[in-house]
Amino acid sequence: MKLRLKEKLENEAQPELMKTFKYKNKLQAPKLEKVIINMGVGEAVVNARDLDTSVEELTQITGQRPVVTEAKKSISAFKIREGMKVGCKVTLRGARMYVFLDKFFNVVLPRIRDFRGTNPKSFDGRGNYSIGLKEQIIFPEIDYDKVKRVQGMDVTIVTSAKTDKEALELLKLLGLPFREN
Repeated sequence: MKLRLKEKLENEAQPELMKTFKYKNKLQAPKLEKVIINMGVGEAVVNARDLDTSVEELTQITGQRPVVTEAKKSISAFKIREGMKVGCKVTLRGARMYVFLDKFFNVVLPRIRDFRGTNPKSFDGRGNYSIGLKEQIIFPEIDYDKVKRVQGMDVTIVTSAKTDKEALELLKLLGLPFREN
């Protein structure tokens, strides 16, 4: 299987990062470590089938079965008790990560309505980038007619970069479109 994004990282992005940040060794250049996709399903408190639907949709999107997450604390205002199933998440590494990101950068993001680029300020201070999506129907694997409820998700791209500036440059070189502020 040919991984376009991995080849782009090794052949284009790493040499460019080495020039820009004056790394002495190729191993100092930041790399992608993992991608975490998280879906909070608050409606699962009322209707447990919504969680099952979300698990199936996340499986279709990522090609990997998600882990069901449970509430860590009880929150009476939301009628949530500790240990209730409230969401699902997937951690992608290796080939699946590169395939997902390639599809995400080149197919999914351009399908967002009024898309002008992602926010360059969504870094966490340690070189990790998070994107919030409002609807799962922008993914080509999801059949629009079978969707009962539009569900949002968070996509976090974890890099080995030490600073946000390095991670921003890495993601730009890999093809993540950033908007100009």
